[in-house]
Amino acid sequence: EMHSKRKMLLLISYMGEPGPVKLVEPTLVVSCLFNRKRPDVVTTTDWLAPVIWEGTFNRRVLEEYYRGQDLTIGLAVLATGFSQTPWIADQYLELFIQSANKHFMTGYRVIFYIMVDAMCRLPNLEPGPLQTFQVFTIREDSREDFHLMHMKNLASHILGHIQDEVDFLFSMTANRVFQNDFGVETLGTSVAQLHAWWYFKDIKDFPYERRFRSAACILLGEGDFYYDGSVVGGTPLEILDFIQEYLEGMIHDKENGLNSTYERYLNKYFFTHKPTKLLSPEYSWDTALQLPAQIWLVKAAQCSHMCLHT
Repeated sequence: EMHSKRKMLLLISYMGEPGPVKLVEPTLVVSCLFNRKRPDVVTTTDWLAPVIWEGTFNRRVLEEYYRGQDLTIGLAVLATGFSQTPWIADQYLELFIQSANKHFMTGYRVIFYIMVDAMCRLPNLEPGPLQTFQVFTIREDSREDFHLMHMKNLASHILGHIQDEVDFLFSMTANRVFQNDFGVETLGTSVAQLHAWWYFKDIKDFPYERRFRSAACILLGEGDFYYDGSVVGGTPLEILDFIQEYLEGMIHDKENGLNSTYERYLNKYFFTHKPTKLLSPEYSWDTALQLPAQIWLVKAAQCSHMCLHT
């Protein structure tokens, strides 16, 4: 473990320095989740991981189980004004926190890890019951990719304190609004979010990285799902493992004159390290898309600039 920590710190340092966990993976999760059928959608992967849709789980049974676990869940969010007008970033963050206060893991201890830059002002919001805010100002560097900046900072905080503070951790972008319960049915060791744009498309059209020399490459004819890079979850150390592979892939490609995207590195990671739970597009719906019949209840929606005026 100490070797892994030193390796992560070296990786973060290489890319530019930014300013014991309880494992709770219930054995009865399958019986809890699959007491109801959804023949219209995929509810189990080839590697037997559940795919969480509304109507596939018994919330009462899950709540009864998790209430006895004394859990703390972390929610990390980065809001910056680098790539957009600062007031837009501010409003995204305000909507995110307001809606998360109401719908994210209600009834459980939640720590919000809010990472902002100097251009983004923290909304004047109070945490709800069982909620606490930890706010971090990150180093400003407009040359860095948004996701790279977020993951480097998140890795540092996981190593520094998050791994000792929470049992499960989600990392999300701020441009989303929670609309219904985003609850304990989503918890798992390694949680991947299915992409709303690509879930209903043919796998041959998925925008995987196809260049053979890239660390993110998934060869033509390979792959299974396409995952949304705006949400990732799991235990803190599992997320740290993903970040480590992401940074290693970035370094490998940079040294070979290649440049792939964060989401393609994430898809490569989940192709080679199968997630233990998949969230349906209901948990990260895109408001630009028309709702298909398979989407029964939107739990969270990615918000366009139009959301800020409604």
